[in-house]
Amino acid sequence: MPRLSSLASVADTRAVLDQFGLMTKKALGQHFLINDGIVARICALAELTKEDKVVEIGPGIGTLTEALLKEAGEVVSIERDTDLPAVLAQTLEPWSSSFTLVAADALEVYPADLPFAPNKLVANLPYAVAATLVLDYFERFSSLQSATIMVQAEVAERMSAAPGTKNYGAYTVKLNLFAHAAGKFSVAESNFFPPPRVKSTVIRLDRNEDPLDPVLAQATMTMADAAFENRRKTLSNSMKTYFDRMRPDLDVAEMLPFLFEEASIDPKVRGEKLKLSEYLRLGEAFLHFTDHKN
Repeated sequence: MPRLSSLASVADTRAVLDQFGLMTKKALGQHFLINDGIVARICALAELTKEDKVVEIGPGIGTLTEALLKEAGEVVSIERDTDLPAVLAQTLEPWSSSFTLVAADALEVYPADLPFAPNKLVANLPYAVAATLVLDYFERFSSLQSATIMVQAEVAERMSAAPGTKNYGAYTVKLNLFAHAAGKFSVAESNFFPPPRVKSTVIRLDRNEDPLDPVLAQATMTMADAAFENRRKTLSNSMKTYFDRMRPDLDVAEMLPFLFEEASIDPKVRGEKLKLSEYLRLGEAFLHFTDHKN
């Protein structure tokens, strides 16, 4: 069976790096995939078709990118390593008509910077910024319908955690405003060059069907941050600490009882116990309070 990516092996990866006189850069979190079977599983989980327009972050030498170009219609990759555009120009030359490279920091890229509106994000993400990137792209790229990404296993657990579990936190609530987990699988360290020191997981996130009002989304994110300001304290105590620090302009003594009553939330529970729907009620109550005060 032909390989989906001609670069997915230690020998081929080394050959490309040696040809260009390059080494992997720990500062950029570079760990190249060397198992074509994993590449194929990523593409299968993403359910790619020729109708898809894919954005990839951190293409490296093009290992996953080659497979994406074979499976999808168009691919735009965002890469901040200035040594890699020359590499990608060679390794992906056969697909130049359907491939675009944007040389930039992915967090500084906006929809207008891309040649098309992507409907899927598929990537082996730099682990240090993976959580931030995924939430940021779901929030800012309204065309994005799913993200199938390789992340640190711990991050994948936070992305898919249920209320009441140890991995459920403010980040989970924020991500769940936009998307939900739709499948995942583990990837052993031996599938990378060089092997990372952490466990890895590929997870697929699908955008929620009902679009959320951006103002309510921001208010709900504030509620999540406040609820988890001090994870081990009650909602009332944690949120008081948060607002005393972040919003001294607000009358916390007046606001918190109003929020809990209007949202029908017990102030004595901890933030990890609340479901997304309850955080949304707190967000709505917060908007009502601040609108009234303004």
